[in-house]
Amino acid sequence: MHIFIDKGFREYDGSQLTSLWALRTFNIQGDSIVTFRGPCQVDVDALVDIRDQLDRAPIFSPDMQHFIVEHFDLDLEKTVYRQRLLMAIIRDLTAGMTAVNLRRDGDDLFLGDRKLSVSIATLTPVSTIVHTGLNVTTAGVPVPAVGLGEFGLGEEDVWELAQYICRAYVNEIRSSALARCKVRAVR
Repeated sequence: MHIFIDKGFREYDGSQLTSLWALRTFNIQGDSIVTFRGPCQVDVDALVDIRDQLDRAPIFSPDMQHFIVEHFDLDLEKTVYRQRLLMAIIRDLTAGMTAVNLRRDGDDLFLGDRKLSVSIATLTPVSTIVHTGLNVTTAGVPVPAVGLGEFGLGEEDVWELAQYICRAYVNEIRSSALARCKVRAVR
């Protein structure tokens, strides 16, 4: 599984949730996790989450650290589990760097009632994709929100956390694959 860190500033608008985005954008072929930083603005018509679309709840953040994961299998249920694994990794590593105790509720992370993250998992014709965004700053966010900057993380700290998250996710996926390869069948 590939890791790609894009230190350029790039807006997330939902169009990145397409098959082979990492290949088309960064020439990364195969299962991957890509991270980049930039604003997030997903209009209602571009939402993948139909509940959010019905609630007319667009997504906005002025500055997020984004993660896009693509796996080339077509098991959406497995991808939702992978999404929740990613969120647990983010919670654990953020706590390790900041001593902030985040609460995970499904695929979202909170500090009290303030939301740190957005995340969605979906299916394409050839793969499954997860997008997760972590607020860095929160000016103008339409829900009670918290950002990594409030935890004392500076610019380089945010990049360091993003790299740790990517490596930890890849290590979990690799070790899970190896765990399948060491057991015998039982009757």
